[in-house]
Amino acid sequence: MQQKLNRSTVIIYSSARKNGNTSAHVNSFAEQNDVRVVCLDDYKIPPYCYNKNYKNDDFYQLFESLLNYDHWVFASPVYWYNTTIQMKAFIDRITDYMDDEHLKPRLRLLRSKDFSLLSNASSIEAPEVFVQMFKQTFNYLGMSFVSHQHKKTQSAV
Repeated sequence: MQQKLNRSTVIIYSSARKNGNTSAHVNSFAEQNDVRVVCLDDYKIPPYCYNKNYKNDDFYQLFESLLNYDHWVFASPVYWYNTTIQMKAFIDRITDYMDDEHLKPRLRLLRSKDFSLLSNASSIEAPEVFVQMFKQTFNYLGMSFVSHQHKKTQSAV
């Protein structure tokens, strides 16, 4: 991933260990760039629900604040070929914007934005299925993929 980004960037991350490998990867990237860091684990984002009956939900306010950034960097460890539960809940909740005619214009703002991916796992590379989930989801929403940076971490025992 390029260093010294020249556009407004936010890192959106989640991890089961707040001060683990993903956090170190995020902090290293953030130190080299002037970016905002958002830990999804600090927000209440319930899973997507068809009736949209969410109590004390942080998703809409968080999503609206993220729309102010041109480049979204998603960061997650690889858990069984997938992302964290909280990251998946965040991604699933974007459906709320697709289901609501009043919110669709806000969702269309993603078409002018870029995204990148930071990942880490005990493997040398991230599984292709992990990377493709992000690429296909955010390409579908009209965002342009910039880059992916993966770090190999210690093997789980």
